[in-house]
Amino acid sequence: MKLDKFINRPVLSTVISILIVILGAIGLATLPITQYPDIAPPTVSVRATYTGASASTVLNSVIAPLEEQINGVENMMYMTSNASNTGSGDISIYFKQGTDPDMAAVNVQNRVSMAQGLLPAEVTRIGVTTQKRQTSMLVVFSLYDETDTYTDAFIENYAKINLIPQVQRVQGVGDASVMGQDYSMRIWLRPDVMAQYKLIPNDVSTALAEQNIEAAPGQFGERSNQTFQYTIRYKGRLQQPEEFENIVIKSLPNGEVLRLNDIAEIQLDRLGYNFTNRVNGHKAVTCIVYQMAGTNATQTITDIQKLLDEASTTLPSGLKINVSMNANDFLFASIHEVLKTLIEAFILVFIVVYIFLQDLRSTLIPTIAIPVALIGTFFVLSLIGFSLNLLTLCALVLAIAIVVDDAIVVVEGVHAKLDQGYTSARLASIDAMNELGGAIVSITLVMMSVFIPVSFMGGTAGTFYRQFGLTMAIAIGLSALNALTLSPALCAVLLKPHTDHGDKKQTLVSRFHTSFNAAYDSILKRYKKRVLFFIQKKWLSMGLVVLSIVLLIFFMNTTPTGMVPNEDTGTLMGAVTLPPGTSQDRSEQILARVDSLIAADPAVASRTLISGFSFIGGQGPSYGSFIIKLKDWDERSMIQNSDVIVGSLYMRAQKIIKEAQVLFFAPPMIPGYSASTDIEVNMQDKTGGDLNKFFDVANNYTAALEARPEINSAKTTFNPNFPQYMIDIDAAACKKAGISPSDILSTMQGYYGGLYASNFNRFGKMYRVMIQSDPLSRKNLESLNNVKVRNNQGEMAPISQFISVEKVYGPDIISRFNLYTSMKVMVAPASGYTSGQALAALAEVAKENLPAGYTYELGGMAREEAQSSGSTTGLIFILCFVFVYLLLSAQYESYILPLAVLLSIPFGLLGSFLFVNGMSAIGSISALKMILGTMSNNIYMQIALIMLMGLLAKNAILIVQFALERRRTGMAISWSAVLGASARLRPILMTSLAMIIGLLPLLMPWGVGYNGNMTLGAAAVGGMLIGMLCQIMVVPALFYIFQTLQEKIKPLEFEDDNADVDSEVKQYTNPYVAGALQEQIDKSSKK
Repeated sequence: MKLDKFINRPVLSTVISILIVILGAIGLATLPITQYPDIAPPTVSVRATYTGASASTVLNSVIAPLEEQINGVENMMYMTSNASNTGSGDISIYFKQGTDPDMAAVNVQNRVSMAQGLLPAEVTRIGVTTQKRQTSMLVVFSLYDETDTYTDAFIENYAKINLIPQVQRVQGVGDASVMGQDYSMRIWLRPDVMAQYKLIPNDVSTALAEQNIEAAPGQFGERSNQTFQYTIRYKGRLQQPEEFENIVIKSLPNGEVLRLNDIAEIQLDRLGYNFTNRVNGHKAVTCIVYQMAGTNATQTITDIQKLLDEASTTLPSGLKINVSMNANDFLFASIHEVLKTLIEAFILVFIVVYIFLQDLRSTLIPTIAIPVALIGTFFVLSLIGFSLNLLTLCALVLAIAIVVDDAIVVVEGVHAKLDQGYTSARLASIDAMNELGGAIVSITLVMMSVFIPVSFMGGTAGTFYRQFGLTMAIAIGLSALNALTLSPALCAVLLKPHTDHGDKKQTLVSRFHTSFNAAYDSILKRYKKRVLFFIQKKWLSMGLVVLSIVLLIFFMNTTPTGMVPNEDTGTLMGAVTLPPGTSQDRSEQILARVDSLIAADPAVASRTLISGFSFIGGQGPSYGSFIIKLKDWDERSMIQNSDVIVGSLYMRAQKIIKEAQVLFFAPPMIPGYSASTDIEVNMQDKTGGDLNKFFDVANNYTAALEARPEINSAKTTFNPNFPQYMIDIDAAACKKAGISPSDILSTMQGYYGGLYASNFNRFGKMYRVMIQSDPLSRKNLESLNNVKVRNNQGEMAPISQFISVEKVYGPDIISRFNLYTSMKVMVAPASGYTSGQALAALAEVAKENLPAGYTYELGGMAREEAQSSGSTTGLIFILCFVFVYLLLSAQYESYILPLAVLLSIPFGLLGSFLFVNGMSAIGSISALKMILGTMSNNIYMQIALIMLMGLLAKNAILIVQFALERRRTGMAISWSAVLGASARLRPILMTSLAMIIGLLPLLMPWGVGYNGNMTLGAAAVGGMLIGMLCQIMVVPALFYIFQTLQEKIKPLEFEDDNADVDSEVKQYTNPYVAGALQEQIDKSSKK
C-alpha cells in the first residue's frame, strides 16, 4: 500500500487526528449517560378501580372483558393482570424489544375503548387509565415529618400540590408517582340515624348531585340597548366541610329541613386508607420518579436533586426530604471505577511498551494513539444514538489493548528497518508501511468482522452485545486509521537512525536495557528451537489443537451461565408478608418492629417503610415493603457488602419476627423486569378449574423443586386462605317485602364499600367526595343489624332479614398470565448454581410433576435469558468464525491457509474458561466467598470471548503474513515459518503483555461493580495469556502444514519484484542475521 503521502505530510496526519479528537469531545458532551442501555421491553399498563369489589368480582367484570380485547395487540409478547380485594385491577402488557412505546400505548388504548361498553358503570365513571410504564426508577425520595406534628393527609397532599408538579416538569422524567392518597371530602354516614329518617345512601348522593354543581346561568343585558352587561355567577361546587354540612337532604313534616350534618360527620381527609409511609420511624410520603426512555438519566437526576435541595429550604418547619434511592450513586461510583481502570491501564501499558522499545520517543507514539482513538469513538457513538453506559465504557477499557496494538506494530516495524541499517527514519517508515499496510488493514477488517455479527442478535442480550460490539468496532476502525496516518508520520519525525554508541557511559537505565536485550535475545534463540521442534512434530501440534477444542466444548457446557452479575448498588429492598386477614393496625405494629431491627444494622443509612404494598406482589393490609439505603461504599468495610447485609438481616428477622414472613433482596441490575433478582415462574391453570386445586398443584410443584440441589427456594405469595364472608340474598323474601335484590346490594355498597358521589375543588385541584358509613358502625358482622333498606312503600326493613352470611376463605389477589389464571412462584437458585442451571431443573420437574392442563411460563428477566442463552450465542460465535475465515481466504487467495489462523483461536477461548472456572473455584472457599462472589458465563464473559477471537486472530495473522512474505522470496517453508514467527515475537509479546497487564486492575475484588469487572478481567487476561503462549508455538507449525497442502494444490509463483527481494536479501546479508541463520542450520543438520 502506498502511504507515503501521510509520511511526507506529517501536518496533514496530525490535523486528521486533531479533528477526530475535537469531534469526539463534542460527542462526549452530548452523549446521554445511563447505567445500562434501554433493554427492558416496553410495557403498557391499564388500570381500573371498582370501589368495594372483591378480587373475583374485579376479575370477572373488569379484567376479563379488557384482556379479551387487548389480547393480540401488535408486537405483544405477553400480558399479566392482577385483581385484588381492594377493588383495583391492573393489566400489564409487555411488548417486543424495539417497539415504539407511544404506539404501543395508543394501540392498547384503542383496544380498551372497544371494551368500555362491557364494564360496570361504576368503573367507567372513575375511568380506565392506559399509560406506558416507565421502567427504570431514577430516584425514590420521601417527605417526612421529623417533629411528628402533621397528619398523613397533610404531608401527602403537600407533596402532591407543591413538589410533584415541579418534579414532573423536569426534563427526562417519565412519571412521578406518589405512594399516598389525595384529599377527599369524607361523608361518614350513621346508619342508625339514617334509618330513623327512612334514608338510604343513594339519597345522600342524589342530594349532592343537586346541590354541589357548577352551573352557567348566563348574562344580563346582552344585545339590548343597555349601558352595562353583567355576567351571572353561581357559587358552584362547595369547598369547605362547613358548606357540605349544610346540604339539605329532605324537608321534614314539621316544616324543618334535615341537613347532612344531622345524619353524617363531614371531614376533609384521605381518599383511601390502604397506604401508610414511615421514614426512619416518622410519618412520611414516598415518591418514585421514573425515567422517560431515551433521556440522559444522570442529567435528570442531577436536576431533580437540585430541585429537591431548593424545595427543602421552603418546606414547613419540621418537614424534611430524604432520598432513599438514587440511581446516580451507583452509576457515578461505577463509572468512576471504570475511568480509574482506564487510567491505570493507560499507565501500565505505557510502562510495558517502554520496557520493550527502550526509548521514550517510540513509547510516545502508541501513547498518543490511545486518546485519539478512544475520544474519537464518542463522536460516532453519539451519531448512532448510543449512550455512555457501563457496557460502552468497559468496551473502551478493552479497546485500549487493541489500539496500542496497531501503533506498536507500526513502531516495531520501523525499528526493525532501522536495525537493518536504514539511515533515514523517513525511508524506514515508508518501507515498513509498505510491508505492514496490508497486514494492518486485514487485521482491522478481521477484528471488526468479529464484532459486526454480534450486533444482529435480538432481545435483551442483543442490545448488550450491540452496544459493546459496535463500540469496540468503532475504536478499532479509528485506531487503524491512526496506524495508517498518524503513527507512521510520527515515526518519521521522532525516531532516530540506530548508531553504535560505544563509549557512552552506562546509566542505570541503559544497563537495564542492555541486560533486558541480552535476555530477550537468548529467549529468541530458545524460541526458534522450540518452533522447529513443533514443526518437526506435526502430530503434536494437531493433537494440541484437537485437545483444546474438546476441552473448550466441555467447559462451554459445564460453566454456569447467567445474564448480568448482581452488584452492590447501595440499596436493598425488603418485603413483609403477614398472615391473611391481618388488620391494618396490627400490620403497622409488626412492621414497626421490623423497622427497628433494620435500624440496628450499622451499615444502614436510612430506611423507608411502605405498609399496604409489596414489591413482590400484593396490595392490602397484610403486606409491607422497605427501601433500605446503605451507607456510602467508602464508609463500609469489605465485609459489609450488600450480600452480607441481606444475609444478616434475614437471619435476625427469622429469629425475632415470628408473626410474619420477612424477605430481603437486592434490587435487580436491569430495571424494568421484576422487583427481585429471582427467577419469575408463572404457573398456569388452563383447565379453568378450582383455585384450591390449582394451589395444591402449585404447592406440589414447589415442593418438588425445593428437593432439587440447584434450587435454594421456590415460594409463591399466592394464598387462598384470606377469611371472607359470603352473602346470599333470599330473593323470595325480597319480592314479598317489595324490595329488589339490587337495592340491598347498593345500600350495602354505600355503607360498607363506599360510593364516589361527587367532586369538589380546592387548592387549584379537583378532588372526590366519598360517602361511607363511619368506621365504628362497620367494624364487625353484628353491625349489619343496624343497617336498614327501604322498600317501594317507603318503609324501612333490616337488611339481616333478607340475607344469610357464611364464613369462607378465598384469595386476596387473583392473577392471570396470558388469559389463564396464574400463580407467581419466585425461584432462587442455590448458591454455586446459576439461573441457567435452575431453568433446566424447572423444566425437568415440570415434566415429572405437573398434571395435564397445568403449565408454566417464565416472566421478566428469566424469559429473556431462556430465549437468548444457548442457541443464539452459539450461532453468533460460529458466525464470527465464518466471517474471519472468509476475509482471510480473500486476503491469502486460499481456502486452506486461513485454517492456520482459525485453529489457534480455541486455545485462548479455553484459557478464559479455565481462568473463570479457577476464580469461581477459589471463590467457593467460604472465607473468600464474601469477597469474590461467584462467576458465570454471563454477558461480560461472552463479550471478552468475542474480543479474544479478534485479538488472537490478529496475532496469528501477523505470524502467517510475515511467514508468507518470507516464503514468497523463495525460502523453504519451514524456515519461512521459523523466521516469520521470530520476526513477530517481540511485537506479539509486547502487545499481549500490554493488554494482560493493562487489564489487571479489573481483577481486583473491590470497588463498585466489581463482579462484572472481575468476570471481564478474568476472561480477558486468562484467554490472552494462555492463547498467546500456545499460539506462538503452534501457529508456525500450522502454517507449515497448511502451506505445504496449499502448494500441492497450487504451486507458489515466486515474486520477481526486484525491489522487494533486494530489501529482503539485504536483510539476510546483514552479517549478524546471516551468522545466526548459519548457526541454526548447522545445529539442526548435526541432530
